[in-house]
Amino acid sequence: MVNRKLFGFLNRTKLSQSDQGHDQLTYLIAGLGNPGKDYQNNRHNVGFMAINVIAKELGFSNIKVKSKSVVLEGKWNNKKVILVKPQTFMNLSGTAVSSLVRFYKVELENLIVIHDDLDLPSLSIRLRPGGGAAGQKGIASIIQQLGSQQFNRVRIGIGRPSGRMDPADYVLQNFSKQEEKELSFLFETVTKAVIMIMESGIEIAMNKFNGENNGEK
Repeated sequence: MVNRKLFGFLNRTKLSQSDQGHDQLTYLIAGLGNPGKDYQNNRHNVGFMAINVIAKELGFSNIKVKSKSVVLEGKWNNKKVILVKPQTFMNLSGTAVSSLVRFYKVELENLIVIHDDLDLPSLSIRLRPGGGAAGQKGIASIIQQLGSQQFNRVRIGIGRPSGRMDPADYVLQNFSKQEEKELSFLFETVTKAVIMIMESGIEIAMNKFNGENNGEK
């Protein structure tokens, strides 16, 4: 069932169901994670989870397998939108993403990558227009394969483990029961942020969502 609050937001940025011509912008939105049932609910897979929600809310259901990725294509507001879940495992995400960027001829300013971030509080988000990988190996792989850091990120906070737990083990754990209760609202927010990036640009979206989620701009 579509959340009424989110449905109202989507209605204001109405989904186009028809082809509006050949001059439309193309956006590629890649959510990072690891393929397979053993990983599907891990913290490291919030990128995949976000893509699932975005696809549902935008009504995209035409699933393809291309360039070692699960791909869903659709039209939104006279824009072509490609939703991507790389199936290469996190550390090799750049192989799939770079191949699809070239195939669809996507400008890097129209590439949005959604990924987990240990350095942000759990279930917060922060938007970023570029920069280094900050230890996120999927992002490092994409930077290496593209030869550029200049693409948009939606960083989803998962916090850091307490005690002496290895972060590599922590990211492969599932969310706590309390965190699971808040995931629905988190992914609504991520969906709104992605739509605002496409509609109004990364700077306006940063002003809205970075301050709203993290107390800073």
